[in-house]
Amino acid sequence: MNQLKGIKILLVDDEPNILQFLELGLLNEGFEVQTAPDGMTAITLAKQFQPHIVILDVMMPGMDGFEVCRLLKKTENVAIIMLTAKDEIDDRVKGLTLGADDYVVKPFSFEELLARIHARIRNQFPNLLGEVAIGPFRIDDRRKEIGYGDRVLELSPTEYELLKFMVINHGLVLSKSVILDKVWGYDFGGEENIVEVYIRSLRDKLRDKEHRIIRTLRGAGYRVDAT
Repeated sequence: MNQLKGIKILLVDDEPNILQFLELGLLNEGFEVQTAPDGMTAITLAKQFQPHIVILDVMMPGMDGFEVCRLLKKTENVAIIMLTAKDEIDDRVKGLTLGADDYVVKPFSFEELLARIHARIRNQFPNLLGEVAIGPFRIDDRRKEIGYGDRVLELSPTEYELLKFMVINHGLVLSKSVILDKVWGYDFGGEENIVEVYIRSLRDKLRDKEHRIIRTLRGAGYRVDAT
């Protein structure tokens, strides 16, 4: 069974050769793929196709990739990987500022792009892959279960969402405000201390008495070490 079946990718580039090359490669990997030769077509197609990932060239006539990125991020739940010219650091910074999730510098290998696509799926759409293994953790979004080592943890729905968010972003320092926005929602009206309560509960369930799995960085937030 193809694990990638049902994952949709929209390719946006004004160079037909690149579109054809990437389309054939991604179809062969098992993705559902559609292509757009310009920005306006991409915006229209995104509404119909509902892609999970958009591979978006920066330099296009008419509506450039930056504008396409800005508009898509306002209306669609989509991961955007931008294709930028070599050494154009300003392009990368601008794209990331507008909401792009990653970038690949031209010329690039298909294997590099594929690795970045898989990274975006693991980070933003883990439920599409069924069970995802990250270090000693196993996240099964369909069953709403997280395993650690040889144990399945007994988690409440909020504990599940919190631990999943932290494990997927392992190695990153996550502030209380970021955790509240991503797990409880930006309109949550409660106190930040609720995060501490849930972290304490997760540590108990992970048997993390010495705080080696969920680390506290004073004044900054928390970090999961998944190694």
